Amino acid sequence: MHPILAALKDSADEFVAVRRDLHQHPELGFEEHRTSEIVASLLAEWGYEVERGLGTTGVIGRLRRGTGNRRLGIRADMDALPMSEVTGLPYSSCHPGVMHACGHDGHTAMLLCAARYLARHGNFSGTLNLIFQPAEEGLGGAKTMMEEGLFEKYPCDAVFAMHNVPGTPAGRLLLRDGPAQASADNVTITLEGVGGHGAIPHNAVDPVVAGAAIVMGLQTIVARNVDPLKTAVITVGAFQAGTVANIIPAHAVLRLSVRALDRSVREMLEQRIKDLVSAQAQSYGVKARVDYQRGYPVLVNTSAETEFAHQVALELLGSDHVNGQASPIAASEDFAFMLEAVPGCYLWIGNGEADQAGGCSVHNPAYDFNDGNIAVGAAYWALLCERFLVA
Repeated sequence: MHPILAALKDSADEFVAVRRDLHQHPELGFEEHRTSEIVASLLAEWGYEVERGLGTTGVIGRLRRGTGNRRLGIRADMDALPMSEVTGLPYSSCHPGVMHACGHDGHTAMLLCAARYLARHGNFSGTLNLIFQPAEEGLGGAKTMMEEGLFEKYPCDAVFAMHNVPGTPAGRLLLRDGPAQASADNVTITLEGVGGHGAIPHNAVDPVVAGAAIVMGLQTIVARNVDPLKTAVITVGAFQAGTVANIIPAHAVLRLSVRALDRSVREMLEQRIKDLVSAQAQSYGVKARVDYQRGYPVLVNTSAETEFAHQVALELLGSDHVNGQASPIAASEDFAFMLEAVPGCYLWIGNGEADQAGGCSVHNPAYDFNDGNIAVGAAYWALLCERFLVA
């Protein structure tokens, strides 16, 4: 066992307690006031320069040591989800309708555990910037922090982050060079027809029929316009129209989630969706309005930083516990904004196989972070810091 991992296993219980406290008191995006105060107070206690309130509730901890001029950024997210917990655990959420269903409590605890080790024992020379980010869950907290000067105030030569992955053995590290997580865009299509009685449909212009044709037509974009060796997803998650059986409604609304693992594919999907909706609507005599909202971009890991992160993982755990070219994930992640500005790598840590503790999917009311990962994740961050900021 690597010495750093052995040392952190001995002290992990303290940060398991921190994690469970955070789990019991979850806070939604941009509302992480208690969480950020705990983080900031601990960092200050350990000797970090601390800035509170960057990006509303974000916290930065900076630790400078030696004469090195390299600058490293490590990010952990802090927010919870608007869900009701059903785990029945003694540290279950005490806030109805809010829970840590994605493991951000664990990500925060891992980085705090590493932060204390590095403050007390870290052998490095340079500047370490620890980024505790609010509002990853759909609100773009990373982008908000950047707009408020994150990388101008705290320049980084590379930035790294980690997320747990249920369905993979706990403690196993997975990395991927290049596109690793998908972009996510939201689309609202509003169709305007002419309402009427179902007994005299020829006097109406039916937006439901037009919407049904659009739903089917959208599937041909992935099937016939996207390179079969590339990933794209168009999901119609909502189709809302009418209230009774015998009346043709005047309006219909479709809501789409659109994902891609390639920036050019993302551009093409937007254009094809707009073109197809316009043409289908015209063919059925209805008017269409497309509100296309860009969300998180494609998360692209840079090659040199991913190879560096891979070598650190191998040194810490050995090849049996590391996958250096894992499959990409179609879920989105706002760390992608940071990777558009600074080279870096986003990696994953297994949370437990499906039939074991920690195997429940994220964004599920029965999910819980695997506390066994705290020592492993913290040891990884500590070793990565020492290897990046070589003394």
